[in-house]
Amino acid sequence: MVAEPARYETVAFPALLRQARRAYARATMAALAEAGCDDVPRNGSYVLAASARDGAQLSHIIRELGVSKQAAGQLIDTLVSRGYLDRSVDPRDRRRLAISLTERGAAAAAVISAAVSEVDTRLREHVSAEHVASARAVLAALTDLGAGPDPPVRA
Repeated sequence: MVAEPARYETVAFPALLRQARRAYARATMAALAEAGCDDVPRNGSYVLAASARDGAQLSHIIRELGVSKQAAGQLIDTLVSRGYLDRSVDPRDRRRLAISLTERGAAAAAVISAAVSEVDTRLREHVSAEHVASARAVLAALTDLGAGPDPPVRA
């Protein structure tokens, strides 16, 4: 008798990545809603977490999101208008804008971090720490493969 393959063996890797991301997205959105931050827009949690983690520059955030400058600008505008970010001229380079977390933004970033940690903990209940480390290595390798300029868009 031949054993049925595990579900993860029959699903394309990009589809698995998309589905796996939902665990973090759902946990993050639920935690934000519970904390009274249910107005964080899509991709807003990435911006807040990146700002808390590294004080990320706007250009880095735009590159990592993989969206147009206009879309990123609209996202930043929304986060500023909803009280999560402050925007100012970068004192080191007056041609650039600098963003920083407000008190509300820092609180939301802490909620996001806790939600991510909770998913990580639940993940380690299902698979070993070695498996998690291997998955991180695979994802880092995929990240490296995807680094560099985006391919040209065909009309």
